[in-house]
Amino acid sequence: MKVFALRLKPNQDLRQSLKTFAIEQDIKAGFVLTAVGSLQQAKIRFANQDVSTVLQDTFEILSLNGTIATTGIHLHICIADRAGQTLGGHLSDGCIIYTTAEIVIGTSEEFTFVRTIDEQTGYKELEILPKKVV
Repeated sequence: MKVFALRLKPNQDLRQSLKTFAIEQDIKAGFVLTAVGSLQQAKIRFANQDVSTVLQDTFEILSLNGTIATTGIHLHICIADRAGQTLGGHLSDGCIIYTTAEIVIGTSEEFTFVRTIDEQTGYKELEILPKKVV
């Protein structure tokens, strides 16, 4: 396993920054090992919803989980508000860093992640392929 660590700064978009990082580092099969930080705006798509909800406030990032690759990312986030109330869902573009986001990403040397349309769900779903030896 190869490990990457990065820190995002205020006003960066969490999802967009991770997509860019995956491309820059040529990550073929990555996953979030740990993530903490804060947001000044959250944009989350809740379960079984077609559109994301924008939340304006400061939030702590409690967890970030999912897969990261040059072919796409699929991440879920859990955040807490000022009162400690938690909520989570699908990470969307528009989650804006407040003070920091400290993220550690692991990568597999054995697989390549791609996203293809699944006939059963109708969505681009994870397809796990063996890493091609060049």
